[in-house]
Amino acid sequence: MSKKPFYITTPIYYPSDRLHIGHAYCTTIADSIARYKRLAGFDVLFLTGSDEHGQKIQRKAEENHTTPQAYVDNIVASFKNLWEKLDISNDDFIRTTERRHQELVQAVFQKIYDQGDIYKAEYEGWYCTPCETFWLERQLVDGKCPDCGRPVEILKEESYFFRMSKYQDRLLQFIEENPDFIQPTSRRNEMINFIKGGLEDLCVSRTTFDWGIPVPFDTKHVVYVWFDALTNYITAAGYLNDREKFAKYWPADIHLVGKEIVRFHSIIWPVILMALGVELPKKVYGHGWLVVEGDKMSKSKGNVIDPIALIDEFGADAIRYYLLREITLGLDGNFSREALINRINADLANDLGNLLHRSLSMIGRFNDGVVEAPGEPSAIDQELIELARTTAARYEQDMEHQDINIALKELWALVGRTNKYIDETGPWALAKDPAKKGRLHTVLYNLAEVLRIVAILISPFMPQTSPKIWRQLGLKADFAGVSLHDAQAWGRLPVGTVVAKPEPIFPRIEEKPAAVPAAQTTAAPAQPPEAAATSSLPEITIDEFAKIDLRVVKVLAAEKVKKADKLLLLTVDLGTEQRTIISGIAKHYEPEQLIGQNVVMVVNLKPAKIRGIESRGMVLAASCDDKLRLVTADMPPGSKVK
Repeated sequence: MSKKPFYITTPIYYPSDRLHIGHAYCTTIADSIARYKRLAGFDVLFLTGSDEHGQKIQRKAEENHTTPQAYVDNIVASFKNLWEKLDISNDDFIRTTERRHQELVQAVFQKIYDQGDIYKAEYEGWYCTPCETFWLERQLVDGKCPDCGRPVEILKEESYFFRMSKYQDRLLQFIEENPDFIQPTSRRNEMINFIKGGLEDLCVSRTTFDWGIPVPFDTKHVVYVWFDALTNYITAAGYLNDREKFAKYWPADIHLVGKEIVRFHSIIWPVILMALGVELPKKVYGHGWLVVEGDKMSKSKGNVIDPIALIDEFGADAIRYYLLREITLGLDGNFSREALINRINADLANDLGNLLHRSLSMIGRFNDGVVEAPGEPSAIDQELIELARTTAARYEQDMEHQDINIALKELWALVGRTNKYIDETGPWALAKDPAKKGRLHTVLYNLAEVLRIVAILISPFMPQTSPKIWRQLGLKADFAGVSLHDAQAWGRLPVGTVVAKPEPIFPRIEEKPAAVPAAQTTAAPAQPPEAAATSSLPEITIDEFAKIDLRVVKVLAAEKVKKADKLLLLTVDLGTEQRTIISGIAKHYEPEQLIGQNVVMVVNLKPAKIRGIESRGMVLAASCDDKLRLVTADMPPGSKVK
């Protein structure tokens, strides 16, 4: 049975300068959708590329004392480098300076001219060179470009015009009959209003510069850059030279574009296709802008974010996860370094990373690294199994509707529930009782099976992380061969699998606040409190109590201190930093039992060395008779206890 085709495109990016994080956002969305579709069994064609002609490029080249071709060659090389570092899986990269595209543009221009839909006249009006856009006087805002707000210039030259107005009613009818054609709905409504305002014939050639594709029958003219650029989507699909490929992949399933160019893709492009007699794409999806601290990126503001630097610092998968998880597709999203680090620490290091580390550590410690056969599931097991199944089903629905951040939220709800499942089932306690060995095997199998499913489902978003989890799980099957169906079926983890020693997949990012001097971050050794009557202690004032800095911390790691029966070595997260402390609670807690718990700690006591280890904090516990329990709090790390 042949695979169903799926064709997705990004805009082809304009190489007037290097790409910023907003471009990386758009391409990461498209890549994740393409990877998901491959996972779901589709035959995917994923296209990106560069739009290299136009007056703006020619002027940039002149400013840099080089030729337009040499200028774009250098910039386009940086595009390809970024996509490689970001793990973009495009099947084709089109450049509008390629011969295959030039030949198609000229053929399309000639065909539309021959049928009478292109004619020669004189153009006089306003032009925005940065946007490569023509405007009528009534469309300007305070005499400037309504899109970018920059000055426009008056143009008067002989030009060829495309009869856009001829297709106005037909286009409006198509949009109204196909409500999914333009998404989200807010963009659709904007385009309907724009069309109802009246479509003017479009100037589609220029004579005042020569960096473009020559009009085939009048070579003193070059084709208008947007007419040239938009046709890239059918060039790559084989419209001119591969009819079988074109029949397979066209119409495109999704043109993913920034909201500022939805008009070109949902009005000019469909009219060109109508004039050609070619079917229209199924969907144009206009995503929002990525702003920085609430402000649009611009060189003049000095807030342009370089994605290469971010990838080098944090890794591609962390950047991809943040962009996809933090922002609702279709809406503007805010980029913040602080929010990025919080996502890495909370979602990737604490939640996913801890689940993997805890699970593999317990399989290694209690089962010699072997995943044994599970027994009959209990009610709590069945709840986890059902959540894994429903998560996979909802994930598919979300991805089919491009609700990427919702899919990620639901995946992380499964990760969080599985971490809680560890605390509820207590494998460390089961391991102490030989009679409960079967129950232990069931719990450990369920943990490994959830991780197998999660590894598959996160693969469209974090393509480097998934194989790492796969390898640590000890799975022998080639990860490249897994499918969405493998994640929708519970129990596919082979019994007898030998897991690897856990390795961190996302180390925590530590950035100390600049306003907090290092001298203020000292703390004291952790020791279990005595069960003593408080009436024997002297009273203190509220001011004295205020000197004690109590904070909620999350236990990231725990292990027994060698040659010390009562001591555990804990690594805790304060929200802004990590600390290592020694706590005398080994007789009351197994190390695995503590990982992931939020406990209360005194953070402003002096450090002390215990068994040669510097301890920088004291966790609080309540004791009665022979029982001791840590004081816990359902609050994020760093929360102050008052």
